[in-house]
Amino acid sequence: MNSNAIATKTIPYNRSHVGERELGHVQQAMAARSLAGDGAYGRRCQAWLTDNVRVKHAMLTHSATGALEMAALLCDLQPGDEVIMPSFTFVPTANAFVLRGAVPVFVDIRADTLNLDEKLVEAAVTSRTRAIVPVHYAGVSCAMDEILAIARRRSLLVVEDAAQGLMATYQGRPLGGLGDMGALSFHGTKNIHCGEGGAFLTPSNAFGQRAEIIREKGTNRSRFFRGEVDKYTWVDTGSSYLPSELNAAFLFGQFEEAEEITRRRMEIWNRYHTEFEALERDGLLRRPIVPADCGHNAHIYYVLLPDSDRRTRFIDGMKARGIGTTFHYVPLHESDHAPSCTRVGSAMTNTSDLAARLARLPVWPGLEPEMDRIVEATIETAASLC
Repeated sequence: MNSNAIATKTIPYNRSHVGERELGHVQQAMAARSLAGDGAYGRRCQAWLTDNVRVKHAMLTHSATGALEMAALLCDLQPGDEVIMPSFTFVPTANAFVLRGAVPVFVDIRADTLNLDEKLVEAAVTSRTRAIVPVHYAGVSCAMDEILAIARRRSLLVVEDAAQGLMATYQGRPLGGLGDMGALSFHGTKNIHCGEGGAFLTPSNAFGQRAEIIREKGTNRSRFFRGEVDKYTWVDTGSSYLPSELNAAFLFGQFEEAEEITRRRMEIWNRYHTEFEALERDGLLRRPIVPADCGHNAHIYYVLLPDSDRRTRFIDGMKARGIGTTFHYVPLHESDHAPSCTRVGSAMTNTSDLAARLARLPVWPGLEPEMDRIVEATIETAASLC
């Protein structure tokens, strides 16, 4: 590589967006001197979520992991029960159910969206299956109508792992509110964030009422604060899943800017997609595929290289040019721990192949002045791999 191509300024893969409103809200929360969970900002965030995700119940949590653990508790799982999910996901998707004694059953992903292959789900259902957990990869929806239809036929619950899905839709309906329960993430790597945070969502009053108890250490403390009981006691199995009021205050500032953040990310995503069309036509890489009924949120822009070796060389070449580029999940079924607590419910051909060929490019508001440099580096690096 020509030494002139070596960049002196590194562009990080991710930079958490901080706007102009967050600090003011955090200062207001501090001035109120009420910093525990479910304060004024917590309630405002939850109201925003019920309106924008169109669910009856939205509860902030300390993470999407916490929201998934709440969902697993609500599934009333028994040891040996099975939960169908993709292997191409982050560890908490499986851990939430393993903690309840259930067995994650991994099913392959689709070649186009990298989402759970709905055509393989029903064949993986057994008498022990209790739930399906679709993961909306890169903010692109799974085929939810088909998954929900399978769940209805087989009397299964659907828990959406929509950690990457805020501001994305399926047939015009927001992700996270389509199943029986859903989980969002507000981790610092997400489009909308508060450093660490999440939300539990459900359209069900029954799940919502019990989730409120599970979230508050298994007590009816929330009812006590609303004046509905004269004291609160231990009434169910639960844990502490609330975020602080400081996190909620920061998050509310992000919610106020959610449309603008999404717009800016979409401009970056679309620029990549247009610029790399020729690379795809020449067989140097494959661009993301977004079905027509999915409104994505530009959470991730990835490219698929022809093989794992060229993926490695692509990432190395981009980093040498100062562009933060990275792979993504190591499939869970390939991990050392998986044989002890999971099983495979289908051939995993797409999962293993696509995970080994995927590379992610930076997408974050503020990246715009660097786009020419990133696009040029991508084109040059991909071409050099032939």
